[in-house]
Formats: sequence, C-alpha cells, structure tokens
Amino acid sequence: MIVLKSEREIEAMHESGKLLAATHKEIAKLIQPGVTTWEIEEFVEEYLKKHGAKPEQKGYKGYKYATCASINEEICHGYPRKTPLKSGDIVTIDMVVNYNGALSDSAWTYKAGNVSKEIDHLLHVTKESLYRAIAQAVPGNRIGDIGHAIQSYVEPEGFSVVRDFIGHGIGTVIHESPEVPHYGLPNKGLRLKEGMVFTIEPMVNVGTFKAIRNPNGWTASTADGGYSAQYEHTIAIMKDGPLILTEQE
Repeated sequence: MIVLKSEREIEAMHESGKLLAATHKEIAKLIQPGVTTWEIEEFVEEYLKKHGAKPEQKGYKGYKYATCASINEEICHGYPRKTPLKSGDIVTIDMVVNYNGALSDSAWTYKAGNVSKEIDHLLHVTKESLYRAIAQAVPGNRIGDIGHAIQSYVEPEGFSVVRDFIGHGIGTVIHESPEVPHYGLPNKGLRLKEGMVFTIEPMVNVGTFKAIRNPNGWTASTADGGYSAQYEHTIAIMKDGPLILTEQE
C-alpha cells in the first residue's frame, strides 16, 4: 500500500532531509586520501547525535553501522572500515536520518584525490541521470518515466544501470511502496500522485550491470570489478512538481 503524505509530514521529512544534506556537505570536506571510512562513520554518528537525530539504518535487519560506505567496485551496502582511502578511489556514503520520527535517505559518491577521466565521467553521468529522473517525477507521469530517463541517458554514455537495487517509498519506515526501478519504458507502471514520497538512487557501473553479493550478506559489488557510482535523493511529489527533500544546494 502506498501511503500519501500530508503537507505536515512532508515538511517534517524535509527538516530531516536538510540535516542529512548538511551531513553530506560536511563529509565532502573530510574525504581525501588517507582518511578511512571508519572515521566517516564515527563523524556521522556524532554529528547526528549532536543535532538531535539518529542513524535509522543502524540496527535495520541487523545492519551494524550508521553509514554504508561502498568503495570503487562496491555498488552498495559496503561496511565502513579502517583501511585508508587512496588517491583515485571513489566512495559512496549512504545514510538514512531519523529526525523526530521523520526519515530521509540520500547517498553521494565522493572522489579521494584525483581520478581518471573515465571515472570522472562516470560520476558526472550518474549524478546527471538522477536529476533527469527527478524532472520526470510530476503528478500524472508514471514510474517507468523515471527509470527510462535514467537508462536512456546512461547507456548511450557507455555505462550500465544496476537492476538488483532500486528506489523505494519512505516515511516513518525506511522501505515503503512504491518500488522505483532505474530502468524501464516510458508511460508504463504506477501513475504518480501528489503526496508520494520516495527515493531515486541510480547506481551506474563502468562495465556490466550485474552484481555479486559479499559473504557478509550485505555488500554488493560489480560482477566484473568495474567501478560503480551512486547518487540518491528523497523526493516528494507536489502539485507543482518534485520537491527534493535532501537537496544540498
């Protein structure tokens, strides 16, 4: 069942999203060669606590951390670790913030030092695909319009779109309906309505879209070892179009 949110509920989620966005902006200042994702993990937990919030994914289905920290070929759900980042690495930091009971969810891929032109292009294309998809999130459009906006842009650029992990509704719990694939056909699927709140979070790979699971039961990596990037926002469908609840600008 899809739970349509009231203006009051959306505003509460927007406040949560503003804090999440502020957290990402602080993380951007920290990411560099020599820093560990464990240091980022500790920073996020303390920063949220300081601002009266908590990391919702910690404890979710047994997950132990405040953040997911996915490095290079890891697509998502990477564990924070104490291995220093190297120049040329990319790392996606993903988190869900609970602020006064309202949730927000956003992931961002960061460069550690200098990366190759191909990886720089991967990041640009992935981020651009997110905003192209958001532009389709208007009342009357369909879920397929969102996925098509991503796939039809990413694939001609020479990259692939992950199929195994998709966007999702969010509210007082992390995962709600609807499911939001990052591929698909235009004018297909569920019709979008005012009051829907969900994530759009394309994961884009240099090589194959296929994923393999780590024995830890959480981390997914590219099947061919190619790098993967992800950008994610939580958005609300408003009468006049999409409202990005986790915008960093």
